[in-house]
Amino acid sequence: MQSYKDLEIYQLAHPLAVEVHKMSLALPKHELYEAGSQVRRSSQAISANIVEGFGRKRYKNDYVKFLVYAHSSCNETIEHLELLYKSGSLKDKNRYNHFMENYDKLGRKLNKFIDAVEKG
Repeated sequence: MQSYKDLEIYQLAHPLAVEVHKMSLALPKHELYEAGSQVRRSSQAISANIVEGFGRKRYKNDYVKFLVYAHSSCNETIEHLELLYKSGSLKDKNRYNHFMENYDKLGRKLNKFIDAVEKG
């Protein structure tokens, strides 16, 4: 691996963050600055922590720490999306399902990657 961009977890996380960002800007005005901001920040934190961890990969404990942060942000993003959907602010069921399936997939891949780094 020469770049964080070679990591499958990054390749999943980054475009999802872009999609969430765009979706959040279309939320109702009352959600735009509260829940919209929260879901944008948590989704962007996933790829940002993957990148920061990769930059510290020579220090295994730091690498794992930032990957765990990424996984936590993935879980946080899932929670924000679920709240937006259940409150009726995110109305598109197909889009919601798309996000939930992909963030679930990303969370599982992050778990496996963390295990691999810890064992390696």
